[in-house]
Parts: sequence; C-alpha cells; structure tokens
Amino acid sequence: MGDGTYRNPVLNADFSDPDVIRVGDDYYLTASSFGRAPGLPLLHSRDLVNWTLAGHALERLEPAEHFSVPRHDSGVWAPSLRHHDGRLWIFWGDPDFGIYQVNAPDISGPWTRPHLVKEGKGLIDPCPLWDEETGEAYLVHAWARSRSGIKNRLTGHRMRPDGTGLLDDGKVIVDGDGIPGWFTIEGPKVYRHDGWFWILAPAGSVETGWQGAFRARDFFGPYEERIVLEQGGTEVNGPHQGGWVRTPAGEDWFLHFQSRGAYGRVVHLQPMRWSADGWPVIGADGAPVGVHPKPDLPPQPPAAPATDDDFPGGGFGSQWQWIANPREGWTAEHAGCGLQLACSPPEEPGAEGGTDVSGEGGEPGAGAGLRYGDDLRRVPHILTQRLPGRPATVEVDLQLPAEAPGARAGLVLLGDAYRWVGLERAADGRVLLVHRFMEETGAHERDAAPPRPAPDGRARLRIEAGDDGRCRFLADTGDGFRAAGPVFTARPWKWVGALLGLFALAPPGEGRAGAVTFTRFRIRD
Repeated sequence: MGDGTYRNPVLNADFSDPDVIRVGDDYYLTASSFGRAPGLPLLHSRDLVNWTLAGHALERLEPAEHFSVPRHDSGVWAPSLRHHDGRLWIFWGDPDFGIYQVNAPDISGPWTRPHLVKEGKGLIDPCPLWDEETGEAYLVHAWARSRSGIKNRLTGHRMRPDGTGLLDDGKVIVDGDGIPGWFTIEGPKVYRHDGWFWILAPAGSVETGWQGAFRARDFFGPYEERIVLEQGGTEVNGPHQGGWVRTPAGEDWFLHFQSRGAYGRVVHLQPMRWSADGWPVIGADGAPVGVHPKPDLPPQPPAAPATDDDFPGGGFGSQWQWIANPREGWTAEHAGCGLQLACSPPEEPGAEGGTDVSGEGGEPGAGAGLRYGDDLRRVPHILTQRLPGRPATVEVDLQLPAEAPGARAGLVLLGDAYRWVGLERAADGRVLLVHRFMEETGAHERDAAPPRPAPDGRARLRIEAGDDGRCRFLADTGDGFRAAGPVFTARPWKWVGALLGLFALAPPGEGRAGAVTFTRFRIRD
C-alpha cells in the first residue's frame, strides 16, 4: 500500500490451494493447475506480499494420452511444496490416478518427470513430512468421495525417505465424522513444531468453511482439533486451505485461498501467532485481515505475476497455459513479434470422448458430457491465462490471413459457459467480425450479435471485465471500438475460475487452414 501495510488478496487471481515454503531469504509458492499444461506454477517472493511467476514444475501431465484432451477439473489437485535434503519437492493428488511427486535442486529446475508414489482412485491433497528429530518420513492425504466413496478423513502413511513410495497401507488419523459439526476435511499440511505433529486442514466446504488445526504427540495420533480461522464478520467467505511459513525474524504467516466464483481462488496472507496454550491463532484473533502491516522483511518493489505479452519470436510468457497437453505445430516460431496459432480443426484424432470429472460432492463437473465440434470447452489447443480478480480491460490485436472458409480465431472468456469475439472467413471470402457464446447446457454456439465486415482481416479485440464477473465484449476493425450483444457474466468451472483464452480453428473435418497472428496482449485496470 506504500505505507508499510498490504491489502488482501496478495494474489488476486486463481492460484488455487496454495502452499508456501521459505528457502533462505526466498519464499516459493505453488498451486493447483488441474488439467492445464504446463502445470504446477512456481511463484517467488522476498516479502510474502509481492509475487512473480517464475515458471512451472510440470511440463506435461501424466498419463499423457489421457490429458491430450481438456480435463478442466481433473489433473493436479492441491499440491504440497517442501524443501528437504537440498531439493525442492512437490507432491500432489490426481483424483483419477493417485499421488505423484516431482523434485528439483532449485526453483529453476530441472524438475524430474512425475513419479507415481501411490496408485489409486480418490487419493488427493497429499503432504509429506521428513521428521528431522527421528529421521522418519511420513505422508498424509485426504479423499475425494466422487472417486473413492470416502470423504471427511485424513489418512497417514510411513513413507520411504527418498519419497518414491509408501511403506504401509495407511491409517485413518483424523476422522471428521467423529468430530461434531465437521465435514469435508481436506487439504492437509503437516508440520513439526514444539514437540507436536501439526496438521493444518480446512473443513466445511470452500464457500462457507473454516481452517482447522490438529495436533498430536505421535504422527498416527490421537489428534485434538481446534478452529483457527473462520469468516466471522468479514467478507472473506470460507477461508480455506493453505500453508504456514516462518520468517528469519521468527514471524509466522499463513497463506490461504478464498473462493470467488468466476475469479477462482484468490490468495490471502494472514498473520499467525501462538496462543498461551500452544495453538496457532491466524488473522485477527481467528478472523481474516483485510489490511495489515507487512511482514518484517526487507522492502521490495511492487510486483505481481505477469499478464501482458508481445510474443517475441512467436513465444509466450509463463503466464500462459494450454488446456491440455500441447502438441507440436500449434504455434510457429518466427523472427518478429506475435503469436502465430495454427488454424487446426476442433476434432482431435484418437482423442477420448467425454469424461466424468465429478467433484467431491459427486455432482457432474463442467467437463462432463461436453462434446467436440464447435464447443471450445472441448478444444485442446486454446492458450489461456487467469482472469484477474479485479475490474480490468483485456485487449489483443488479431490478424486472420487464413483463406479457408470457416477459419476463425478470437479472444474467449472460457468457463462452464463462454463467449468470444473474433474474426471468421466467410464462404464468399470476406472476413467477418463475430461475437458468439455457448450456454452451460447448450449444444451449439450462437451469435451474440450480427456479424459485420472486417475489411482488412484485422481487429483489436477487447473484454471489459467489471464487478461480479460482468463483461462487455468490444472490437475495433478500423472505425473505433464498438460493443455488441448483451453483457456476459463469466462462469467458473466446478473447481477452476474462468479463463482468458486465445484460439484459432479450422472448419470441422478439414485439415489445417493456415495460421493467425495475435499481437500486443494487454490487461489494464
């Protein structure tokens, strides 16, 4: 804030299920990336307030063929980040395949390929602990009822010290069904402190729940519990899972998320202290803070994860992710600036059809029952980044030289329902400016406004995102920006916030139809 304080959220975009560690004077954070690639974002800070995006730890999701098509709410769930034996380690649960880990000597890598620590359905939110006092290694995880029929439990295991596997079948160490009023315990982070094993884990759902703490003298329990952070009289609904970190000066801090619908899960920083009876107290006596003095750390210049991109040489920044594992030929390198996307057909040869991406409550996720064809939710070659959690204006320039009738490209706001604005080559050879949308249950795209000519095959595309996810779509084809169609309200997926995306498509059933060029992508307050 410029006066020694900060305002929450410190990461005002969808960095879901954050975990944080300190290595020397550096703080690192990772978050869920679900079905997008590259996955496992890596953020860096020196003051816990100003964060930059350093890259990703996961180049491609495994199994690679399964993630060759969009799996919006599947994939990487709730990772844990740890530093042990001179290496960085990230464990995460894929609800359909099991618990994975990758590791690297430092934040810049190289990161290992994903290693399957434990195979199984519904194994989520794993966190390792290397106990320096005993030399033992442990792992705790939660359960997704949609895959396993189990929820509201935390299971503990002994783990191989090298993190490659588990040494037992596991034991339920926290059973939420036995704690009056507690439900959907998940997202555990395990620590050693003051002679206790500590598990910080939320409960009660992401929208209206609370953050709990559990402690025991032995890793396998018995544990006692306490609520250590809840909404109270604040506007921070369901303050949910995150990680604890201690500064060199001995200050304790807790980073957690708040679920904000189409904006996803934004990240808050809370002060943390220890009560007289040895329990953590997070925020202002257990309620989230809005504005608070910064951590006692060296001053840092203002910083935030990058959003803008000029696409030098045809490349793109680390803020961008594909919505499926990428394949060669989706982009082209070149000598100048601008992102060249191939106009590829929406059908993906050999790709699997729909998949059950149910969430923990068993409700169908946004990907269930979706089909290929003109439905952008099922097209893998869309390059996306997070929708900012604040009112903002998004702009990008587009040129459509592709000559095949039906070739189209644009800027999309992608979620359970979506809308896009862009250019399309008509059957008579003209290039048209089009505004189209897809309803949540719709089977076909529909025009949000009548098409109009774009004589030079160029347009400046704009989305004006206001409060509550309400967005206006505009375009300039040489005669100034003009809005078209009604206001569109952004929609999240089940677990993922809405995404901004750039895409290019050839007509269904056709081969590639040339390429389009995007330049000067900008997001402004």
